[in-house]
Amino acid sequence: MPQNKILCSDPGLVSMNEVSNTQLKAPFGKVLIACLEEQGVEYIFGIPGVHTVELYRYLGNSTIRHITPRHEQGAGFIADGYARVSGKPGVCFLITGPGLTNALTPMAQARADSIPMVVISTVNPESRGRNDFGRLHELPDQTGLLRKLAVYHHRMDDPEHLIEVMNEAFNWHRSNRPGPVHIEIPLDVISTQVRKVSLEAETRTESSSRFEIDGIVEACQKANNISILAGGGATGSGDLIANLSECLDAPLITTINARGVGKGSELSVPVSPSLECTRNLLEESDLVIALGTEFGPTDFNIYKSLPEIRFKFLIRVDIDEIQLTKGPKADIAVCSDVEEFLKSLLKLLPTTTRNNGGRERARQTIEEVKSFLSPEELNYINIIHAIQKELPDSILVGDSNQISYAGNLYCHIHRDTGWFNAATGYGALGYSVPAAIGASLADSSAPLVCLVGDGGFQFTLAEMGTAVDEKVPVNFVVFNNQGYGEIKNYMINQGIEPIGVDPSPPDFEHIARAYRIPFARVRKPNQLINILRQPIQDNLPRLIEYVEVA
Repeated sequence: MPQNKILCSDPGLVSMNEVSNTQLKAPFGKVLIACLEEQGVEYIFGIPGVHTVELYRYLGNSTIRHITPRHEQGAGFIADGYARVSGKPGVCFLITGPGLTNALTPMAQARADSIPMVVISTVNPESRGRNDFGRLHELPDQTGLLRKLAVYHHRMDDPEHLIEVMNEAFNWHRSNRPGPVHIEIPLDVISTQVRKVSLEAETRTESSSRFEIDGIVEACQKANNISILAGGGATGSGDLIANLSECLDAPLITTINARGVGKGSELSVPVSPSLECTRNLLEESDLVIALGTEFGPTDFNIYKSLPEIRFKFLIRVDIDEIQLTKGPKADIAVCSDVEEFLKSLLKLLPTTTRNNGGRERARQTIEEVKSFLSPEELNYINIIHAIQKELPDSILVGDSNQISYAGNLYCHIHRDTGWFNAATGYGALGYSVPAAIGASLADSSAPLVCLVGDGGFQFTLAEMGTAVDEKVPVNFVVFNNQGYGEIKNYMINQGIEPIGVDPSPPDFEHIARAYRIPFARVRKPNQLINILRQPIQDNLPRLIEYVEVA
């Protein structure tokens, strides 16, 4: 990166060489924005408040675009969707207290799914020696609260450490398990001058890997029946994983957050490891190579009644050394970035492709899955596949709703990061609307389809205004069963009289009119596909109500 880059167009802002002058002082907010530019930040998601206005003083003349949601929960979920598709951290500016606590749910979702996020907030100063003076936006212990949730937290009491801390915040996800990073700026620091700074963005390049590759190559050569298990930590390495799958003739099973990895391959098995057919495939394998998966219950034991999978020989690869000590014990545990591991392994494996019946095992597993699914689940899966056929490069963003649960059990996805939802990990309702906006900002060329229930839609429907403001062409498909249908069915199955699961939905056509966007109402899958086939006009979002009850 050029060392003399002018960070902002404002003549009052300074070049990197000038800022590096140890005698020069620069406003804290100016240096912070310059840091974010240097890290390649494209968007900041947040709602300005009196506590954060100093962060905005120099933002207007920067290359960074500010996105204003209608609620800070929306800011966090937009950042999540952006990060999943772009591979870069989503960045938020949040005010002290309520702004930050409004975003705790998205931060928890990001932590559960290992999504990189950098949250920059303010905090009341501690100059009085205690916090309980009834100050604006005050919490008893905001710092303590965030230390427990963030994967990396820093309170910026010394502004001279700003550059160092910002580098650490953005480098964290490159050599550690990603998640929400939190930088906290006291109000008595935010207006200070910063000196003795070096404005060089440090990109951590040292290897995080510690493994002996020879034993892994030997295990691959000895095994005749190999399977690959890809988790969320494998996203972004799809081509390498597909190459390994082909090289070893190994069926490729993908967890929810890895759907689309190995797209289009006859060896792809996009089926939940919670289903018996997938578990049989794994247990019958001589060798399983698990890439970036925590073996969490939402993927491996969604029905809460299954024994642990019995692996004959397991190689686990994860960037988080602690994670390798949890879940099934590996015969070979590899602490490494998945991409780095795959590059090392593929260099040493024979280039000739095996033929050990891997395609037949993959085909048979997919054929068997249908016997484990209900007619309702198969109907939802057929809708997903029809959308994929009509819009091959589409990104499908789901909520915690019935179509997402069905697709999580089984669905073919045609692109990496083409399927994700809130039904994993933290499982928050209201995720999909803002997350779809973030995904569209990350890849404006991809058709975006948001799959949400009428219940979850009402959590964050105000973010439709954000979609209109930012001209993101998202198809918001609301499956209207007039309530919390999934929970209602669960109560009935548990012998509980349904209570509290029938909130009345709004008139969705009037919602569309209020936001001045196109609207359609459908009742059948072919009607939905016909609407999706029609191009979106003027880069406006489109609201489609899929009526599921009479």
